[in-house]
Amino acid sequence: MKQQDSYRKTLPDFSNLTAKNVQITIQDMVQEHRKTINSLLKSSDHITFSSLVSPIEDMQHELSRTFSPISHLQNVLDKPEWRNTFNSCLPLLTEYNTELSQNTELEKAYRKILNKLDDPQDPKFNLLKQELQNFTLNGVNLPKSKKQQFIQLRTRLSSIEAKFSQNVQDSTDTWKLNIINEDEVKGISVSILEQAKNRAQENGLTGWIFILDYPTYHSVITHAENRPIREKFYKAWSTRASDQAEDRQWDNEENIKIILSLRHKLANLVGYSNFAKYSLAKKMAGTTDEVINFLEDLAQKTRSTAIKEINVLKNFANEPLEAWDMSYYVEKYKQDTYAISDEELKQFFPKENVQRGIFDLAKKLYGISLRKNPNIRVWHESVEFIEVVDQKNRIIGGFYIDLFARNGKRSGAWMDECVIRKNLNGEEILPIGYLVCNFTPPDKQGISLLTHDDVVTWFHEFGHMLHHLLTKVDLPSISGINGVPWDAVELPSQFMENFAWNYKVLKSCSKHFKTGKSLPKNTFTKLLESRNFGSGLAMLRQIEFALYDINVHLDHNNKEISNTLDILKQIRKKISLINTPAYNRFPMSFSHIFSGGYAAGYYSYKWAEVLAADAFSAFENSEIYNKKLATKFKTEILEIGGSKDIMQAFINFRGRAPSLEPLLRQNGIAGETE
Repeated sequence: MKQQDSYRKTLPDFSNLTAKNVQITIQDMVQEHRKTINSLLKSSDHITFSSLVSPIEDMQHELSRTFSPISHLQNVLDKPEWRNTFNSCLPLLTEYNTELSQNTELEKAYRKILNKLDDPQDPKFNLLKQELQNFTLNGVNLPKSKKQQFIQLRTRLSSIEAKFSQNVQDSTDTWKLNIINEDEVKGISVSILEQAKNRAQENGLTGWIFILDYPTYHSVITHAENRPIREKFYKAWSTRASDQAEDRQWDNEENIKIILSLRHKLANLVGYSNFAKYSLAKKMAGTTDEVINFLEDLAQKTRSTAIKEINVLKNFANEPLEAWDMSYYVEKYKQDTYAISDEELKQFFPKENVQRGIFDLAKKLYGISLRKNPNIRVWHESVEFIEVVDQKNRIIGGFYIDLFARNGKRSGAWMDECVIRKNLNGEEILPIGYLVCNFTPPDKQGISLLTHDDVVTWFHEFGHMLHHLLTKVDLPSISGINGVPWDAVELPSQFMENFAWNYKVLKSCSKHFKTGKSLPKNTFTKLLESRNFGSGLAMLRQIEFALYDINVHLDHNNKEISNTLDILKQIRKKISLINTPAYNRFPMSFSHIFSGGYAAGYYSYKWAEVLAADAFSAFENSEIYNKKLATKFKTEILEIGGSKDIMQAFINFRGRAPSLEPLLRQNGIAGETE
C-alpha cells in the first residue's frame, strides 16, 4: 500500500492542473534550488556524494517531473495556455541548468568526490564522469564573460528550437482540403473517408474535408488512385512550415539559419570546430569521419538492391515515376505480386487486440504484467493509464498511452518521461512515461484498425518505454534512457520492432474485427515475403537524411549557413534514386534534428539498427519467447541505464562486437557494391 501511495503521489493531476499554477511552481522552485545549492557548497568542508550529489539529484528530479506535464501537454493539446507556459518556462530552465553546469565550485566538488571512488562499475562513478563531461561541454572552464555568452546562446537556441517545432505543428494543423468529386477519393481507406465526410458535414459543406495528420497523408499517398490528389498531398506535406506552403506565416527557413548559427557558436566557445564534433562528444561514434564512412558504406552496400527495386517499379507502373508515386506503386506491386495489402491487413489489427498482444509479449519475455487503471486522471478521453506489475505483484511503474491523431497534437510517435525512477535517502520513486502515437481514431462503432506499419511503430515506442520502466538504476541522471549515448538509445526500440515480424507474436496481436479470426499463416507469409521490397529505397532515404544532418552541422568555413537546401541537393545527387521536385522543403519540418534532440545524431537510427538487428538475431537462432535470452537482454541492456559502457553491455549480451550482416540480411540487402 505504501508503494502504491508513493507512486500515486508522483502522478500529475491532469484534471486540476493549470498552466499558470505550474509556471509559478517552476519559477519558485528554480529560485529555491539556487539557494539550496549555494548552501550545500558552503555547509561543509567534507563534501561527499550523499551530502552534495544526492540532494542535487533530488532537486533535478523534482524540477523534471514538475516541468514534464507542461512540455507534454503543449505537444498533445490544442490549448494556447500550455504552449505559452512552455515558451515562458523554457528559457528560465535552460538558463538555470546551464548556469548549474558552469558552476566552478560544483565542478571541483564533483571531481573531488570522483577521485575518492575507485570502482568504475559503481553507478556513482559513471554518473560523476558524465556530469564532469557536461560541465566541460557547458563551458565551466570559460572566463566569466564567455560563460554568460554561452548561457545567452543556449537560452536563445532552446526558444528558437521550440518555435521551429510549433511552426511545423501550426502549418500542419492549418492545411485543409475540401474535395467534392467522388472520383478523386477512390482508393482512400474507408475510415479516413468517413472522418473526412463527418468533418465536411460539421462545417456545413458537401463532400469531404481532409486534414494533414499522418494517418490521412499516409492513406492518400499510399492508396489514392487519383494521381493529382496524391501530388497535392505530397506537396502539402513536403512544404510544411516553408516558403512553398499555402500559408507561409510558419516558414522555418530563417529559424534553421539561426539554429545552425547558434549551435556553431556554442561549439566554438567550448573548443570544438563545429557542432557535429561537439554533439559526438557524448555518443558511441568517435568522429564525424566515422559517422560519414558508416553511412556511405551502408549506402554503397544498399545501392544495388535499391536500383533493382526502382527498375521493378518503373516496369510495373509503365510510366515515369515521381516522388508522390513511390508509396502508391510499392503498395500496388505488393498487392499484385504477394496478394497482400494494407487494407486487408488492417482488418486483423483492431487497436485493443494489438495492445493485448504487445502486453502479452512483455509478460512472456520479461515477466511483467500490464493492466489498465481507469481511476488515474488523464488529459483526453482517449488516453489510458497502464500500471506495470512484476512477478511478485509489485507495481514497478506505469505509463500513459495516447494513440490517436487529433488537431493540435504534434505529428509522429514518441515516448517521453513523465517521472524518472529514483531511490535516494530511502525514498523510492517509480518510473512513469508517456507513449504517444498518431493512429487513425476510432470510427462510430469505436473501432480503430491499425496498419502493420502502425503495429511496428507501437512496438518501437514500447521498446523505449520498457527501457524507461525496467531500469534498476536509482540515480535519476543515469536511470532509464538518461545517460545512454544517443546513438544507442534506439537499440531497445528497434530491437522490439523485430517482434512485429514474427508470426507467433503477430497472431497474438490479431483478431479480425468482423470474424474474430487470428491472422492466417498464409497471409503472414505473404506479408513476410513483401517485407523487403522497397527496403533498399527506404534505407537510402534514411541515409540521405542522416548525411544531411551531419553535413549541415559541420564547419562551413565558420560562416552562417546561407541555404541548407543546396547541401541536401548535393547529397540527393549522390544518394537518391528518386526525383525530388524543386518545391520540396523537407528540412523545414525536420523536427528530429532542429527541435527534437537528434542534431548531428540522426545517424543514430541506423547505428542502433545494426545493434538491434544483431541482438534480435540471437532470438531468430533460438525461440522467439526464449526467456533466458530475454532475461539476459533485460539485465545487460534494459536495466543498466547510463551506468555502464553500452558497447561493453552489448558485447556482454551477444558475446562479441556487433556485426552489420544481420541488418543487411534482415532487409534483404545483398551487400554488394557497384
